[in-house]
Amino acid sequence: MRTDDLFLAGIGSHLPPRVDSEFPGQRSVTVSPDEPAPDMAVKAALRALAACGHEPDDFAVLLHSATHPQGPEGWSAPHYVLLNTLKQPIPAIELRQGCLGMLASVEAAFYRLKANPAHHAALVTTADNFSTSLADRWTASDLFVLADGAAAVVISTTHGFARVKAIGSLSDPAMEVLHRAGEPLFPPGATVGRGLNFRERADHVREQWAAGEAPPILGFGEQVAEIADRTLAEAGVSIDDIKRVCHPGYTEDAIDAIFLDPLDVATEQGTQEFTGTVGHTGAADLFLALEHLCRGGEVGVGDHVMLIGSTTGMEAGCAVVEITGEGV
Repeated sequence: MRTDDLFLAGIGSHLPPRVDSEFPGQRSVTVSPDEPAPDMAVKAALRALAACGHEPDDFAVLLHSATHPQGPEGWSAPHYVLLNTLKQPIPAIELRQGCLGMLASVEAAFYRLKANPAHHAALVTTADNFSTSLADRWTASDLFVLADGAAAVVISTTHGFARVKAIGSLSDPAMEVLHRAGEPLFPPGATVGRGLNFRERADHVREQWAAGEAPPILGFGEQVAEIADRTLAEAGVSIDDIKRVCHPGYTEDAIDAIFLDPLDVATEQGTQEFTGTVGHTGAADLFLALEHLCRGGEVGVGDHVMLIGSTTGMEAGCAVVEITGEGV
């Protein structure tokens, strides 16, 4: 979707201390033993709000996303974040779109603003803390180490340090079985103490394959390339115009194979030098990397940055932003 009046007006993050990693391709990982994810989201949001140039009553909605439990069952983390940030009587919505949650929230919030032009801003947050019995950050996947952290962004229809020129996603639902493999749908795993283990499910798929049952493993890199090409065309730029690519916090080999090689982009053009010290925070990765590039002066006015990620489903999402330089 091409966008002519979608801006990022403020960005913020909260990362707990890094611990050394022995996981191949991951130098360190951000780990908090006990900080609630919603509290991390509040800290990131306050930083994003501090320089956004909007007053609280400019905001139409708050969208919060997560990939791991946030607190008491049946409780609303989005309203907790709202209470401790904007304190406005606006909708606070949880968007469950996995590791694409934050990118999808930006797009959804923009639709909300276009439908109600009386407001000009929205707050998008995400946070996860995987230090629970439902996840082993070191063994959950062969592709990444789960990391704790939060990110927030203020989107605006009037101004910002970056303009989102196009944003969208593309799914292949035939591949959803890859992250369900071998597990029943009921009772839900978390209700019986079954945790997050993508590695175990991948092993199940391999066993099926060895037994002659071919799973629907299609070229996900082709899906990444397709959504990237579509978004670039909508933005009116080419891959040669992209200075840097913000991607998930996977190991270097996985980043290259899944994201950068399909785009014909060199590893150095990505953000692995940063994500390799953080890990995979879930939905925050792309915006943590964007903030790192902007605050570190690695991109400047007129530069184009691609944000590209994925989630179970399988789904790939992409945004092309142009840095305007109006504060960050």
